Amino acid sequence: MKTLIEANWPQEVEFLQKLVSVPSDNPPGDCAPAAEIVAGLLRDLGFTVEEYPVPEPFVRQCGMKSVTNLIVRESFGNGGPTIALNAHGDVVPPGEGWSVDPYGGLIRGDVLYGRGAAVSKSDFATYAFALKALKEEGSDLAGTVELHFTFDEETGGLVGPKFLLEQGIAKPDMAISAGFTYAITTAHNGCLHLEIVIRGRQAHAAVPEDGIDALEVATPILTALYAERTRLASNRSSTAGIDCPKLTIGLISGGINTNVVPDRVVLRVDRRLIPEEDGEQVERDLAALVHAHANAEAGAEVECRRIMLADPLRPLPQAEALVEALQTAAKEISGEAISATGTPLYTDARHYSEAGIPVVLFGAGPRTVTEAHAHGADEHIELSDLKDATHIVATALRQLLRAS
Repeated sequence: MKTLIEANWPQEVEFLQKLVSVPSDNPPGDCAPAAEIVAGLLRDLGFTVEEYPVPEPFVRQCGMKSVTNLIVRESFGNGGPTIALNAHGDVVPPGEGWSVDPYGGLIRGDVLYGRGAAVSKSDFATYAFALKALKEEGSDLAGTVELHFTFDEETGGLVGPKFLLEQGIAKPDMAISAGFTYAITTAHNGCLHLEIVIRGRQAHAAVPEDGIDALEVATPILTALYAERTRLASNRSSTAGIDCPKLTIGLISGGINTNVVPDRVVLRVDRRLIPEEDGEQVERDLAALVHAHANAEAGAEVECRRIMLADPLRPLPQAEALVEALQTAAKEISGEAISATGTPLYTDARHYSEAGIPVVLFGAGPRTVTEAHAHGADEHIELSDLKDATHIVATALRQLLRAS
């Protein structure tokens, strides 16, 4: 296997450079053109690629413009499990502060720079070239490996993995989702995005008593939310790698002009859920907190609206086989004993778990998101991590398919 990984290595690096050079920013989320280019690159590697455009109404509901999901299926022998490898090709916009072209795929020493280099175009390369090596090795295996390459993780994965699973397009027995090289993630946080709309009545600033000041009504709500953030710090998760629930008021908008009583204020709240929490109960409790601190006598209307609810990833018992295979392969290849742990992020992996499919996160990347500058300027990946991850995934797949 190592010989094949080495032989294909220059091609794998070039493949990732080409992926990074293809803009797939989300927002705005017009990702079908990028998917078409990726499909072509996969066909150049000798894969048969299935393309699944998502109907526009579904895409628009998720705040995107276009999505095409890609699946590659490679069968080995008869029977055996179907193992999905899922990564996403949509990325957050580059933003400012880069020292290199975010779409350049520049290599300095052992480091490749670019938006998506770490999260998670690198795992398009990891998974594609692990599967390519498995095919070329020609071992006596039984089972199927599927590449699930999707383009909507930044908006929740509802028209990516969830769409493929709900429509019956893919029915894997287990799955590996994009991750990093130095840990196997078996659990992660969930996330609730809640919009709080406060509606008052505008009036001239010379006679503010004629209006209903939405900002004044919002003030005790803000105070209560920040007090809740402090309280949550004492609610510790028992899952390794996960700390406590988090609450951030990430967006505030409202008002008409300086000399007008604000008639409408909108707050956007990000509430991170630990695996021990139930998302719908957290939503009910948060809405109750908001209404309890809204001044009813002021006459304003207060509405809480769910923007998104992503439940935490909780490990299924069958995921232990994936963990064991990856740990054994990592020990053999890198000499490191990698641990199974949790992460405070939330990912597409939860859609597989919610469908009853055991899933873990593993792929190419450093020890932390911060090290990779993921979602930041100068995002990058160390090529040695990419090579190790490719070798580890290919070796783990071989073990899982042989063990069956």
